[in-house]
Order: sequence, then C-alpha cells, then structure tokens
Amino acid sequence: MIIAYFDCFAGAGGDMVLGALVDAGLPLEALTAELAKLSLTGYQVSSTRETRNGLAGTRVVVSVDDHPTQDRRLSDILHLISSSSLPEGVKQRSAEVFSRLASAEARVHGIAAEAVHFHEVGAVDAIVDIVGAVAGLHLLGVESCFCSALPGGGGSVRSSHGTLPVPAPATLELVRMAQAPFRAGASEEGEVLTPTAAAIFTTLAAFERPRFTLHKVGYGAGARDLPHLPNLLRVWIGETIAPDAPELVLLQTNIDDMSPEVSGYVMERLLEQGAADVWFTPIQMKKNRPAVMLSVLAAAPLQARMAETIFRETPTLGIRTQPVQRHEIEREAVEFESSLGPASVKVKRIGGEVLDISPEYEVCRKLALQKGLPLQHVYRLLNEEARAKLLP
Repeated sequence: MIIAYFDCFAGAGGDMVLGALVDAGLPLEALTAELAKLSLTGYQVSSTRETRNGLAGTRVVVSVDDHPTQDRRLSDILHLISSSSLPEGVKQRSAEVFSRLASAEARVHGIAAEAVHFHEVGAVDAIVDIVGAVAGLHLLGVESCFCSALPGGGGSVRSSHGTLPVPAPATLELVRMAQAPFRAGASEEGEVLTPTAAAIFTTLAAFERPRFTLHKVGYGAGARDLPHLPNLLRVWIGETIAPDAPELVLLQTNIDDMSPEVSGYVMERLLEQGAADVWFTPIQMKKNRPAVMLSVLAAAPLQARMAETIFRETPTLGIRTQPVQRHEIEREAVEFESSLGPASVKVKRIGGEVLDISPEYEVCRKLALQKGLPLQHVYRLLNEEARAKLLP
C-alpha cells in the first residue's frame, strides 16, 4: 500500500502541503488539470524552488485575481465540490475536510456550522489548497496518510475576526476534535500551523509512523523564514511493509487409549486457553492399533500452557513441537440487513479486493430455526444478498 507521512518538524500550511507533494514528484500540470474540474476561476497556480535556512524545497503559490473576496457558506463549498468532475473519492474527502473545518469554526464562534462564513478559508486560494491536496494525494496513488505531532507556534495572528491568539482557535479546536498529538511552540514563531493544514491532517491522516519502505521525499516551503528552523513541511512517500508473521508453535502427540468424549473436552479446554486451532487426525500406531494424532497450533508464548494441559488431560507421555509460520489473509465480519432479518458474513480480501463472502453459521442456524427454513436455503439466500449489497 502506498502511504504518505507528513513530517511537521517546523510547521504546515495548505500551500506547504501542495509544495511538498509537487516536490515529491507530483507534476504541477497534472495538479492544475484536476483543479480545473472545479467551477472556480480567477486564480493561477505556480511553483518555484526556494531555500529556507539552507534547505531547498518547492513553494506553490496560488495567485488570486484582484477582486473582493467572496464569502461562502459550507453548502456553497460542498456544492462547488460535488458539482465538479473530480473523482468521487476526491470529492468525498475534500467535502469531509471542509465539513470538519466548519464544525471547528462553528464551535469556537458559538454558531451553527451552516452559519459559518468562510472568509480566508472559503477564499479561492484555500479551496485550491484543500481540494488540491486531496487531488494531489490521489494522483500520486497514496492510499493512506499519516502525520507527526502538530506544531503549536505562539504569539498572535491577524484575521477577519481581528487579532487572535496562536494557535488560532479553529486550529486548536481541530486538534482537540481529533485528539491529535500537539507540541507547544515559542511565542516568536507566530502561526506555524494554519486551520487549513490542520483540517487536512486531522481529516485524512492517522497520527502515527508506520513501517514502510521510503521511495520519495518532498519539501514544501512556507512564505516566511522562521528564527530557529527551516520553514518547510516534509512528506515521505513509500510502501508499507507487511508485518512479520507471528511466531507460532505446533504441538503434536499420538494417542491410542483415550475416550472420544475426552477428546472433545480436551479440544474445548485448549481453545479456551488461547490455541489458534486444534484438530485430530486418524492414524495407525504400532501393532496396527487405531489411534488419533492431536495437533495444537498456538502462539509461541503459550507453548508451556498448551503442553501442560495436554499432559494433564490426556494419557500421552510425550509431545513433539516445531516452530511454524502462518500467512493470514485480510478478513472481517460485516453485518447487513437481509430479507430474513439482521445477518452477518465473513468477507475475505486481498489488497482491498473481495475474494469471497461466507455467511456465519450461527446466524444462518438462528434464522433457519426462526423462519422454519432449511439451513442450506438460508446459506444460499444470505450469500446471494450479501454479494449483491457488498460487491461493486
């Protein structure tokens, strides 16, 4: 999976997000072509290479024509996005960013979200920043975003509401809403995290650093110099590394003198104590005696507990063990409303692609008894309905 990790070591603004993506390989022409799908005029997007405290990066500038700023409400912006020809995923995530920002602005100003007038944020340059960031990630093939702790800055900033403390109230509210990690800054730094950038990160990103193979690095330059750090936002783009397969152990023993009733009890006990799987295999032992081989698959730390239970509950005198690995495919239980009532199915996926859908036995059994239907009929019906609802 391709991911982007935003390293906010100095600060972040919407223009810096665009600059970092362009610096990491996003063609500016492709970005402007996507933005042209919005019914938005009166602006130009350009980029330059600049340095901040000795580090080079890309600065993206959104130049807006000289005309009065048009105030917009949330519904105006959502209509602008939804009526565009942008990909559906880009439209949805862009709308989510603005909706979150509206919620934060509404809370700090004590009004309803729809009553919020987007002055700076609703202006042309900010719409370009937010939609451009989402579209740019899409163009780079990024499937998931991650982010470092967000910087606080200090001092004050001028806005349409007058002089406000830094972090700006909407920025701080966005951080609170997302419970994002936050670090305080120095008063002389000024505003280093804008509401636009905070809305992008708190909507699109998880605040953690995953294991991944690094492919590209990009630096987005801010408009001013900071006293102590290069005013740059860094993005790392790469591919996630599959987690190591958990260490498992296979315990096996041959038994020819145990009652079948005890076998069932032993299986229940081992599963209750955390075994991943337990099974019996018919075998022939010496003197042609019929017997069973008990096999137990468990996490390595549970090996001693599994062995003790086997010794206590069976007549065996010895257990063979060997380390094993198990590859597991992505799967989840999905609930849906069937024609017979609430139901659930297991969905098997690989790389996001649905490979199989399987109704849960206990759910099918319950519905079969409630409705007086054959169990196989319920299985077939839930399978067909689940596929119709869950598959594209």
